[in-house]
Amino acid sequence: MKNLTENHIDFHKYAEKRCQTCIPLTKIQNLIGKRMLESKLSKPCFYIESKADVTIMMSLRPKLRRSLGVKITTNAFYIRAVAQAVKKYPLMAAKLDGNHIRIADAVNVGFAVDAPQGLFVPVIKKADKKTLAEIAELEKALTEKTRSNKLTLEDMEVETIALSNLGVYGIDSFIGIVPPPASTILAIGNIISTAVARDDSAVVRKMVSLSLAVDHRIANGPYAAKFLNHIVEQLQNPQQLL
Repeated sequence: MKNLTENHIDFHKYAEKRCQTCIPLTKIQNLIGKRMLESKLSKPCFYIESKADVTIMMSLRPKLRRSLGVKITTNAFYIRAVAQAVKKYPLMAAKLDGNHIRIADAVNVGFAVDAPQGLFVPVIKKADKKTLAEIAELEKALTEKTRSNKLTLEDMEVETIALSNLGVYGIDSFIGIVPPPASTILAIGNIISTAVARDDSAVVRKMVSLSLAVDHRIANGPYAAKFLNHIVEQLQNPQQLL
């Protein structure tokens, strides 16, 4: 019994020591955790993935910066493509309202931003009515506000569809969690130079993986597939986004 008691005391000392190295959750971490858990428990999602050839898109960026006077990020292209695709497939930005599906009045695209104080999702409102340059400027301004801890609640409201880009961190592909206000999130991976077959020969192209998580109560597989294919088509023919 003595050995058991000693072991029991040692265990508590160990547990107490470990607690001294625990990091308490911040308010934003608590909120994000609750919202993501709510989404996973309440949204019966399915997941689809495709790849887009963004070679032309990437070659356009420096030319657009010179002609428009604005740095066009890859995120600006993705946000613009998502917003335009929603105009054709409006269910992707709809939400469940009792026994009805409510189509969004505006296409408001939320994009995940990593900041010292946590992960935030500022929203570009009425993104479908904005040019690529306007989206690029808004994305830059909202990202700076987020990282300087100046983001307001208004900056994060009325999100109808979301995207998250971990490609900038070298992640090839991943699946996102749909934020509670939305029914869809586009997860974007790293742009990778890849050998692909063209006319019986191999050519190197810049490819990106796009993964879609969709609330099945809102849209079915074929509808979501057409939506994702439309995004791919626009990214592969970026002149459509100018």
